[in-house]
Amino acid sequence: MAHHILKGVKNILILALILAVPGFLYYLLTTKGKNRYKPLPIYGPKIVAKTMHKGFHGKLIPDTIYHLVGDFKLTDQNGDPVSQKTFENKIVIFSFFFSNCPTVCTQVNRNLDSLAQGYLKNKMIQFVSVSVDPERDTPEALKKYAAQYHISSDKWRFLTGDTTNIYRLARQGLLVNALKAGSGKNDFIYSDKVIMVDAGHRIRGYYSGTSITDILRLNDEIHVQITEELRKVETPEM
Repeated sequence: MAHHILKGVKNILILALILAVPGFLYYLLTTKGKNRYKPLPIYGPKIVAKTMHKGFHGKLIPDTIYHLVGDFKLTDQNGDPVSQKTFENKIVIFSFFFSNCPTVCTQVNRNLDSLAQGYLKNKMIQFVSVSVDPERDTPEALKKYAAQYHISSDKWRFLTGDTTNIYRLARQGLLVNALKAGSGKNDFIYSDKVIMVDAGHRIRGYYSGTSITDILRLNDEIHVQITEELRKVETPEM
């Protein structure tokens, strides 16, 4: 009886530690207790290059050219220009929305608000929400919309611009849907996905912005990606 009680307490303590320690997923990704870091996957089309690099035990491995999120020129809620250079050396959490959206956008942005609160002091993380309705979502409108979240624009930028740049960023850069689909004011087709892009402009994760489970997974995987970026600084490529 005492043995079963002790075992139950032990299991509860283990679960509590898993839930309490940010980035616990990193430790689950180590291999057999050894210091072999397993990074997050890289999404998008890939091309095998003719060049090679040395892998584990000096084995030569073909280099891979990964899909990169291209440059863009948009404007934030303060009227300031924003491009890839704005987020240099940062992990960027992208999403799409429009301020007049009645349901999905509100749920996604509330979830992102809760997530962003945990990274207010972390300079490596940037949240970016791009409007698919730039006609109504002017910088002034976005500034008013963003005020409800009480998060600095340095941490969470709401972007607008011309539809060519916005839809290109979505479809060609982040590989998600975004388009005007009808004559109605709210006739937009866009993804509810939240997309994590690393400091090298590569897509490292897709998450449903309406799913608490996915947002929790994103939180874990942000810590995994932070670890990867810090390892790059500590051991720069030759």
